[in-house]
Amino acid sequence: MSFPSRPSRRNSGFIHPLSSEITPRALYEGRRDLLKLMAGGAAGAALASFAGREALAQTARPNKLEALPGAKSAVPGAQTMEKLTDYKDATSYNNYYEFGTDKGDPVKNAGTLKTRPWTVEVEGLVKKPGKYSIEDLLKLSAQEERIYRLRCVEGWSMVIPWVGYSLAELIKKVEPQGNAKFVEFVTLADSKTMPFVGSRVLDWPYTEGLRMDEAMHPLTLLAFGMYGEVLPNQNGAPVRLVVPWKYGFKSAKSIVKIRFVEKEPSTAWNKAAAQEYGFYSNVNPNVDHPRWSQATERRIGDGGGLFAKRNKTLLFNGYEAQVGQLYAGMDLKKNY
Repeated sequence: MSFPSRPSRRNSGFIHPLSSEITPRALYEGRRDLLKLMAGGAAGAALASFAGREALAQTARPNKLEALPGAKSAVPGAQTMEKLTDYKDATSYNNYYEFGTDKGDPVKNAGTLKTRPWTVEVEGLVKKPGKYSIEDLLKLSAQEERIYRLRCVEGWSMVIPWVGYSLAELIKKVEPQGNAKFVEFVTLADSKTMPFVGSRVLDWPYTEGLRMDEAMHPLTLLAFGMYGEVLPNQNGAPVRLVVPWKYGFKSAKSIVKIRFVEKEPSTAWNKAAAQEYGFYSNVNPNVDHPRWSQATERRIGDGGGLFAKRNKTLLFNGYEAQVGQLYAGMDLKKNY
């Protein structure tokens, strides 16, 4: 695969960061990864068990925000045993273009976001449309902790303990009509509290979408918290989507509207650069981004900067056993 020496910053009239601007020159210093010490046989199994216990133990609250506990989820695939990303890294290295295009912009600028009162409107092809306050949504179903891998389209990854419940719980409550084939998610676009809304990076408001069976899958999470506390503003407070087998931009943040529709909805990054960001955007090491490889990833917090060891990216981000059947018979390169 060849790369142009200086890729264009414009697609469909929108201005995009260069790949060198998307990925910084240095990563945060991290702790040693115990998994590197693993060997074969019984010693390796013992170390793996220890690493798994350590991962679960790291879900202790950072005591930064209001507590939001969740019971350990029994959903298959919802509890990866990998080492958690440090809370500081997970909350200070973010893509949230409403607050700026640099990784450190959201944590600096998102303090202006007002998350109370907050209402999510459910509309479109449903039998029971309505408006839900954030308090209503918090009580709609039992909160669970889901420890998911997060893979960014830019080639980096994290492991985050989210708190929430399956989006399917809300979908069942509103009773979609038979012709509802897709679900669209709309993010808040308030230029008074989100300083980059109105910039030419994207078409605002930010929108995303899922096929109905994807939205109903038990791993698709309506998240209200992380690390045992409510979501920080820069991570999509007060309510966001988490779809662990797709690239991170598919998980809409700060949701204000959920719309059930018959036809595939337009999505923010697909509108901006359709040849780079498809509707499905499933994690796939065999389908490269036009400007970089998707075969490997670097785990944030593992240290090493640009020379950090890169891990092989897994098909569907390691959730193939749970979601692969959703795409049976599909050409994953064509439907990227």
